[in-house]
Amino acid sequence: MSFGGSSSLASGAKRPFEYGRTHVVRPKGTHKATIVWLHGLGDNGASWSQLLETLPLPNIKWICPTAPSRPVSVFGGFPSTAWFDVADLSENAPDDIVGMDASAAHVANLLSTEPADIKLGVGGFSMGAATALYSATCFAHGKYGNGNPYPVNLSLAVGLSGWLPCARTLKNRIEASPEAAQRASSIPLLLCHGKADDVVQYKHGERSADALKANGFPNVLFKSYNSLGHYTIPEEMDEVCKWLTANLGLGTKSS
Repeated sequence: MSFGGSSSLASGAKRPFEYGRTHVVRPKGTHKATIVWLHGLGDNGASWSQLLETLPLPNIKWICPTAPSRPVSVFGGFPSTAWFDVADLSENAPDDIVGMDASAAHVANLLSTEPADIKLGVGGFSMGAATALYSATCFAHGKYGNGNPYPVNLSLAVGLSGWLPCARTLKNRIEASPEAAQRASSIPLLLCHGKADDVVQYKHGERSADALKANGFPNVLFKSYNSLGHYTIPEEMDEVCKWLTANLGLGTKSS
């Protein structure tokens, strides 16, 4: 499971990138929630679907799409599966709004056909986490970065070893309307990061959590892991399971 990013072009751009295979893990118990989970750069939906299938969360349906293969600037233009383009992981790096909008729209499309009584969420690892957090800010704002309306009602978002794109414009977007502020105040967000991460440095995760809290998202839980690098461990996934169970109201039974 690798560091993530991706791209797919929004309408009006030249040629849309084609998404790879989507892997679905069906709930073993009563279906109560659906979460789209996004892999990292160079990875695919299959590896995460295999891990998610082992989690003790029988009421959750997992949808694990595969990002398009596209040239990635941080790799010198070499193609890789990526949710959007990324040139560098500094706070001042330019944001690929077109690519992020397209991937956030892909997530929303995957969730839009779920039954009306099912709670909806998005999560991911590394650049998949960045896309998940971007989706959460689009939900709160009520719009994608290009101004088109965001169409689904997210219940929560999870980001592992990632960062928050477009942090510099978050305050203006959330203060744009009382409705945006209300949505931001209500959505629970879980961010987890390893202090030994040498791909997406720990400071990026910590600053992302701080930026969310400072700009209208009070319901943020940030968990750090002292010796964790750019991967996941059972302790972290146990935390994810506990947090999802509590915030989706799943309880402990598969009834």
